[in-house]
Amino acid sequence: MNTPARSAARSAARLAAVQALYQHHMEATALPRLLDEFHQHRLGREVDDDDHEGEIYAEAEVEFFDDIVRGVTARREEIDALLTAKLAQGWTLLRLDKTMLQILRAGTYELLARADVPTASAISEYVDVAKAFFDDREARFVNGILDAAAKDIRA
Repeated sequence: MNTPARSAARSAARLAAVQALYQHHMEATALPRLLDEFHQHRLGREVDDDDHEGEIYAEAEVEFFDDIVRGVTARREEIDALLTAKLAQGWTLLRLDKTMLQILRAGTYELLARADVPTASAISEYVDVAKAFFDDREARFVNGILDAAAKDIRA
């Protein structure tokens, strides 16, 4: 059942997953430690430390968060190959902003592995995640790449 509360919890899980994947990419934090840190300090509670200054993270669906983070990590080569095929000629994943890369990886994983999530919902959700970090131009880029990937993945 897709209730508004579940939808919000999944949206929060997606945003947190992108943040966790970014941290994992930048700091090479061991996955169990990274998941534990997010479980303890960032999923569904107020964070009051020097880095986050009282930010409140919405209650996230923890199992969904874990699946995205673990799934992207486990299937990164497959995901990156799919994404590379959708980039304009001359572009590589290395040229993408690191946050953008994690948004695209998470969205592609969801299209690959989460048949319970409709294609349009998955794409729309990651466009919204992109808007949390970027302008409309980048959000349209996410939409275009994920839509192209979805045509291959869910054909």
